[in-house]
Amino acid sequence: MRTAAERLSAATDGAGTLWVSPGRVNLIGEHTDYNDGFVLPFALPHATAVSGVRLERRHWVVTSEQTGETVTFDLSEKVGGWAAYVAAVVWVLREAGVDVPGARLSIASDVPSGAGLSSSAALECAVMAVLADLAGVDGARLPMRDRPRLAQRAENEYVGAPTGIMDQAASTLCQEGHALFLDCRSLATEQVPFDLAAAGLKILVVDSRAPHAHVDGEYAARRRACEEAAAVLGVAALRDIDADALPDALAKLDDDTIRRRVRHVVTENQRVLDTVAVLRAGDLRAAGPLMTASHASMRDDYEITVPQVDTAVEAALAHGAHGARMTGGGFGGCVLALVDEERCDAVRDGVREAFAAAGFTPPDTFVVTPGPGTYRFSR
Repeated sequence: MRTAAERLSAATDGAGTLWVSPGRVNLIGEHTDYNDGFVLPFALPHATAVSGVRLERRHWVVTSEQTGETVTFDLSEKVGGWAAYVAAVVWVLREAGVDVPGARLSIASDVPSGAGLSSSAALECAVMAVLADLAGVDGARLPMRDRPRLAQRAENEYVGAPTGIMDQAASTLCQEGHALFLDCRSLATEQVPFDLAAAGLKILVVDSRAPHAHVDGEYAARRRACEEAAAVLGVAALRDIDADALPDALAKLDDDTIRRRVRHVVTENQRVLDTVAVLRAGDLRAAGPLMTASHASMRDDYEITVPQVDTAVEAALAHGAHGARMTGGGFGGCVLALVDEERCDAVRDGVREAFAAAGFTPPDTFVVTPGPGTYRFSR
């Protein structure tokens, strides 16, 4: 089966420039990014490809393979729907001083939409790469390390989704065979080796098929709760509270719900640091219990899981996974299970049986390996 980039290259007869940005899964570190904390994502082989050719007039004609729609817009209008992510990138690049030319853009994607695999960030980052290329802006003028912040601003301010920077950073900066250890405050990164095959392991992704969305009241409510707690505790962000100081911090909060939100963020930051330590030491299996503890925290303290993802985690563990957790913003989406190669089929079958017994829509399952971030596709 051809990839999105291969399909798009064929459909455009090699015309113009073509860039690819991947979706991502987060190995661990959920809802820590907008708290200035730590995350550990890696890029998927599933990616969004965008091709572009310049137009003389300053307007943008965008065609989506997925929807079959073509949307045309110019600078005089605010764009909605899926094309808002494209218009947002035009806007943020202009805000950054880039003379964005008019363009005809074509989009193809292998990233499942609504599964919590960051299809929106993949689109933003690929569009940004194409438009920068068409504008003649090279990596020296607009370095890859600066692009995640721009893409995040596009999604926050134009689209209206209050996301952190993890998704855009992962889609842009990841390297094949590595997880990206990202400090969301300083934007310092470390490529942490994550060679699953050498360890005899696989990451099995279970798409719960439960709807997933970021632009909703629940995500925003949790972000507000964290900001309110930080203000009460007198810190810039919850990242400034370490695990040892957590009991004292919780004692200063009157609201039990906010206490639980804080406990998740602080303990999740520590779990990211602990996971990086075991990966650096080459003990990949030791990440499993940390993943499982992360899921319990998301379920009980942050309250962002749904029955489908809880069932997937429980079934994966029951059938031999070293660890399992939901990945993404929550309220649906995907589960990651860290499994021995020889147990992968058993875990997959066990999850499917558990879904059938619960009367859920059958899940989609696939194995992933860490792939590269944004790159130009060679035709």
